[in-house]
Amino acid sequence: MTEWFESWFNEDYLALYPHRDAAEAGQLVQLIGRFTGWTSGWRVLDVGCGPGRHAAALEGAGVRPVGLDLSSALLRRAREVTSAPLVRADMRRLPIRAHSVDACLSLFTSFGYFESDAEHAETLAGMASTLRPGGWFVIDFLNAAQVRSHVATEPGTLQPGERGSRLRKYLSPDRRYVIKEIHLADGRQFSERVRLYHATELEAMLAAAGIAVEQRFGDYHGARCIDGAPRALLMGRAA
Repeated sequence: MTEWFESWFNEDYLALYPHRDAAEAGQLVQLIGRFTGWTSGWRVLDVGCGPGRHAAALEGAGVRPVGLDLSSALLRRAREVTSAPLVRADMRRLPIRAHSVDACLSLFTSFGYFESDAEHAETLAGMASTLRPGGWFVIDFLNAAQVRSHVATEPGTLQPGERGSRLRKYLSPDRRYVIKEIHLADGRQFSERVRLYHATELEAMLAAAGIAVEQRFGDYHGARCIDGAPRALLMGRAA
């Protein structure tokens, strides 16, 4: 059976979200660089690189990014903005040699897409395995506590979106997932479904994968990671 993320991250997704902010990507990359202390030439793996805005910002910061994504449509768009190597692969089966990169990044909620917690833990462990000793792992995730406090538990009414689409967002009955339904103008429908991991749960999974978290932020300005913050941004080092 096709999983939701295999079919949704396509040309329709790009048309519906056309204005992802390169300046925001640059701000996040600058914050990461400030605390990892990366230097020119560092090998940085961008897992779930999407249309390449973070890879482009990483190039601008002087490091050597490799973008990895499952979506051929998003990788084609990424090629328009970055000259970094791009790899089409499933993040659950990374074709990257162990201990071969200086930093591994999972940015803009490019995680939480799978059915089981075991899959998520194994995926994080796989990412961590690519790091050299002392290498940095960074995950930029939605803030589960903030989402649960602002998103309804019932589907509710469809709201107007871009290009004649209609959207609605709600929590699963067990409050473990946030679901977004997308109804396109031509009648086709897609759904996004993301597991809501609290920052402390992410930190525990990272610890099990050998990553000791050293920095925690709640936004791209470097604010504290508290329950009301918009993001959960964790930075840690491999043993």
